Amino acid sequence: MHPDPSDQPSDHQVEAAAVAVVVIGYNDRAHVGDAVRSALAQGPAVTEVIAVDDCSTDDSAELLTRLAAGEPRVRVVRREENSGGCGSPRNTGIDAVTAPYVMFLDSDDVLPPGAVDALLAAATQAGAEVTSGLCVRRELPSGREQPWQASLYAAHAVLAHPSQRPRLVHDTLCVNKLYRTGFLRAHGIRFPEGRFLYEDFVFTARVLAAGPRIALVPDTVYVWHVRRSAEQLSLSLDRGRIANWKARVEACTLAYDILLGAGQKELARAARAKFLDHEVRMYTRELGLRDTHYQREWWAHTREYLARYDATDWELNPAAPGRLIAQVILASPEPRDLPRLRELAARPARLLPPHARTPDGVPVWSTDLPQVTLAPLQTRPTGALPLTVEAQVRPRARTSLLCLRLHELYGRVAEAGPRELELHWRSREGDRTTAHMTTTLTASDADTWSAEVPVVLAAFGEGTWDLHLTLRFADGTHRDVTAHALAGADRLRRHAVPSVRHGVLLVQPYATHSGALALRMATGLHGVVKVVRGRLRRLLH
Repeated sequence: MHPDPSDQPSDHQVEAAAVAVVVIGYNDRAHVGDAVRSALAQGPAVTEVIAVDDCSTDDSAELLTRLAAGEPRVRVVRREENSGGCGSPRNTGIDAVTAPYVMFLDSDDVLPPGAVDALLAAATQAGAEVTSGLCVRRELPSGREQPWQASLYAAHAVLAHPSQRPRLVHDTLCVNKLYRTGFLRAHGIRFPEGRFLYEDFVFTARVLAAGPRIALVPDTVYVWHVRRSAEQLSLSLDRGRIANWKARVEACTLAYDILLGAGQKELARAARAKFLDHEVRMYTRELGLRDTHYQREWWAHTREYLARYDATDWELNPAAPGRLIAQVILASPEPRDLPRLRELAARPARLLPPHARTPDGVPVWSTDLPQVTLAPLQTRPTGALPLTVEAQVRPRARTSLLCLRLHELYGRVAEAGPRELELHWRSREGDRTTAHMTTTLTASDADTWSAEVPVVLAAFGEGTWDLHLTLRFADGTHRDVTAHALAGADRLRRHAVPSVRHGVLLVQPYATHSGALALRMATGLHGVVKVVRGRLRRLLH
């Protein structure tokens, strides 16, 4: 949705409020041209595209020079030495800007049509130093899109000060924002120089610390391309090395210090909460994929950082999954309960049994860690509880069965009265979904409720399918959940199912990185070969 045309600035205003787009790149000849062209396609509001080449060794600079020869709005700045990061070339771009507004674009991403107009209109109307819009992460080659921090951009808003919306600290991206150039220069706001991972975190903290007037727009203004199969992963996706986590912690530490040093206490608290809610949960989900050395080093480094938190940091939303995970990490000097922590880190969270209590009935993490109390769960709304639904697919020749089991959680489930489960499967390739179904839950014993649902696998088609569930209770509440995949050789074994339509259907139930049940489907002999090749690629990678 774009602003109402009647609210658009006049042609004179647009000319006076010109925008520079700083495009940075290093050895990315395959994509940098598309990035520059997407900036030029924004129209007359973009008066200069500053392409900063970070001393590439491919022919990126030559490609940019050819583009500039045919387009007077393009200026190429070639750095003499590679910086090893994204901060230095962006600073080089800031120094070269002559326009009153500036925004940033990475060489492997694009600006969608109308992005600059939407941001510029909101900036000029609100008199904002910073204007921000929605970024979408586009998975390639599938094209599947996921909005980034969508709740911030549900509607137009103007904030006289960032403290009016502390959740702004969650949007650490610099690329989905339009900045008044004079504002950045007046406050000396720059990116960390050199090879500094997560430079956005620090830059964004410096921006918020300066207390700008901010406009928010619900328009999609940036497309972040995610290429997980690339030979060289982007810095933010390359999380397999402990150096990546240490760099992230360092960036979060600096962001907190910057906000606190500027007197922005509420934003600083929100930044610490974001570390638990986002960083800790994301990396905990992946801990099981790492070797023992990584796990021990990650655990020790995280404990060291969490030890700096004070009582006020823990008081905010004490039953939130990230805080419970952090309390377990602090309570144990060695990594422990990683499968259970992974499930609690999932989105939405799942707290697997056993659900231990102290002798006097207080809910705790486990009998081994009674100091980690789960008492706040007893007052948490039903719709926010980390409920666990286990799932297993039993493939059969015609109609398979999906077996579901809901676990009790300290009496809260029985209190709410579980009644129904709504479910559907969603493909990761495109927007395909299966028909929504509703099934009744039946009490199996004092602590579980179960259901069995027929599944016609032949109707799915090729691809990867995720199971989505909604629990409905007698008290009128509901909870969206994902299903915990029951492990075991028989439960997650690949099956070949006869199919009239496809001849043969290869079905692979598996647990995702966060432990949720998903299905990989291949049809016919060609599909089977494709699955085997993909599996070999993943193993080799």
